Amino acid sequence: MRLITKTLFYLCIILCLSCNKDRETASQNELANETSPYLLQHANNPVNWKAWNDKTLQLAKDENKLIIISIGYSACHWCHVMEEESFENDSIAKIMNENFINIKVDREERPDVDNVYLNAVQLMTGSGGWPLNCIALPDGRPIFGGTYFTKEQWQEILLNISKLYKETPEKAIEFAAKLTEGLQQSELITLKEDKAEFTDTELKKAVLKWQQDFDTIYGGEKSDIKFPMPNSYEFLLRYGYQFEDEGVKKHIETTLTKMAFGGIYDHINGGFSRYSTDKKWHIPHFEKMLYDNAQLVSLYAKAYQNDKKELYKTTIEETLDFVNQELTDKNGTFFSSLDADSKNIENELEEGAYYYFTKQELQDLITDDYALFEDYYNINDFGLWEKDRYVLIRNSTNVAFANKHKISTDALSIKIKNWKTILKKVRKQKVKPNLDDKVLTSWNALMIKGYLDAYKAIKNEDYLKAALKNANFILNNQLQKDGNLYRNYKNGKNTINAYSEDYATLIDAFINLYEVTLDEKWLTTSKKLMDFTLDNYKNTKNNMFYFASNKSKKLISRKVKVDDNVIASPNSILANCLFKLSLYYYDANYTKMAKQMLHNMHNHILESPTGFSNWLNLMTNYTKPFYEVAIVGNEAQNIKKELLDHYIPNIIIVGSANENESVPLLKGKFVEDETYIYVCNLGTCKLPQKETNKAIELIQK
Repeated sequence: MRLITKTLFYLCIILCLSCNKDRETASQNELANETSPYLLQHANNPVNWKAWNDKTLQLAKDENKLIIISIGYSACHWCHVMEEESFENDSIAKIMNENFINIKVDREERPDVDNVYLNAVQLMTGSGGWPLNCIALPDGRPIFGGTYFTKEQWQEILLNISKLYKETPEKAIEFAAKLTEGLQQSELITLKEDKAEFTDTELKKAVLKWQQDFDTIYGGEKSDIKFPMPNSYEFLLRYGYQFEDEGVKKHIETTLTKMAFGGIYDHINGGFSRYSTDKKWHIPHFEKMLYDNAQLVSLYAKAYQNDKKELYKTTIEETLDFVNQELTDKNGTFFSSLDADSKNIENELEEGAYYYFTKQELQDLITDDYALFEDYYNINDFGLWEKDRYVLIRNSTNVAFANKHKISTDALSIKIKNWKTILKKVRKQKVKPNLDDKVLTSWNALMIKGYLDAYKAIKNEDYLKAALKNANFILNNQLQKDGNLYRNYKNGKNTINAYSEDYATLIDAFINLYEVTLDEKWLTTSKKLMDFTLDNYKNTKNNMFYFASNKSKKLISRKVKVDDNVIASPNSILANCLFKLSLYYYDANYTKMAKQMLHNMHNHILESPTGFSNWLNLMTNYTKPFYEVAIVGNEAQNIKKELLDHYIPNIIIVGSANENESVPLLKGKFVEDETYIYVCNLGTCKLPQKETNKAIELIQK
């Protein structure tokens, strides 16, 4: 790291060179041939952008030019800012075109490329984000990186590094070698060969360590910027339930309530933004991502199963209304995101323009009960954003608010509905944020699961239909006969092979779809996908999974993604799925691998529990009883529905109306003219039950 710091310092202090101010004629670059909305946004830049492909990478080698690898995504506000300031500037473009091969990457289409260069920037600077801008040698090894730069900063960087490479290339090559070695070392996961043991005591210590960072007032973690972390909260929800930890239960309740009250939640059209810039979940960066909303629906659905809070149900329903209205295609696929920026009344792009109101606007619109509206949505100092701009935020339950104002909750509900109707009409007159209409398999799989979890909690048949429509689309369009998946879909085209993230989330979604429908094709497809993933993504040295296929063109380092971030890591999802499939199929190899993967991660999990929540979920399967619930007989579907009414995080469900020999867990359990519920643990079953509540009692003992 000393060499990295020293070289970066050297790069930063090189004297600036003057730049040629001659203008170039703007024309479409090669990105005009791409399908990614993010790449197409840059197709008219004067920068001679190219896509990431073999031809472009070979060109850099042939011309011995440094590569600029600029990574972002369509909904990213600061990506737009840097484009406007630098990439649309002719003088900056001239420097870039004369001295570099310029590559634009959509991080959502090519997370493999993003993973590598994000890791490089994190090693160089200690942080990362988007836009991500890396400068690399002609062979792709990075020598400089960062996130957003002003035009002046970017120009200085371009000139300095270009000068360095021309005059003393050996310095850049030496630095690149050291950094690449660091990248490769950072990916190593060691195969642990001692005995695997997981205990309740360890789990409790990990959560106790985690609790030190709880924000007890606004929920989430103590921070001035708040990111929703759905898989973290799902684990804590389960932990509070199974370990009967009142402190954790209270924290999750606070977190879910404050997020749903906050401005990060769209109180008019539903749905959540990416993150908030303050600790009270108020002012977001306004982009709305499919993966956030999918996972938050799952989270609120499980919380609603657990305690039936009306706020959770409303949040689920309004969020899915948003997904259906704004992010769903006619063919049942789900689009990726809505932009943070949109045009304001001056016809200029502005972050949040679609979402904020001035006080005067609201007074003119809400002509009846304005004082009540103002108090409910905090059109005051608490709800003020900036410059007389307000983003709606709540700080009271409907019951407490109704009591305060001496009205009934029913009357309040009618008023809220009227307010939302008025404001929705006004929204429709505004220019909508741009839509990123590409379809990503992994994010669609997360949304399938979101719809399924909502169906379990609320029993809205439309939710199940939406999940099935999307799942069948993926089967028919994304899954190939040889088992390969496509990552993306747009305008009838699939152009990128899937990553382990796509397989992991799809396997998980299909297992859930089987439990909801008891249609065996989803379970057998899950197993086939898992076997394909084992054949094509497994690292045989440590039993973990690479992010990209063993058949993919190799990058400068191979990512083995294990940390659970906003989306859980593909390795933790696959390990959880291996655990479940091992129970369905009595598969000893699956059992062994799931346990080995968890064992490999054991120390990492205990040292940094906040970054490995989905691994903690798997660990709980080993430290607390986990049950296979088999329902066999004519009433299997009805009993399954009754079970799904309850929050029971430590079961899998298998069922059949008839004799079934294809799923080992069902063998020998059919009795003519009877329906029995078998509660089993690792294949050993308790006395069969006929009543759902009796079976639940066996699980909860």
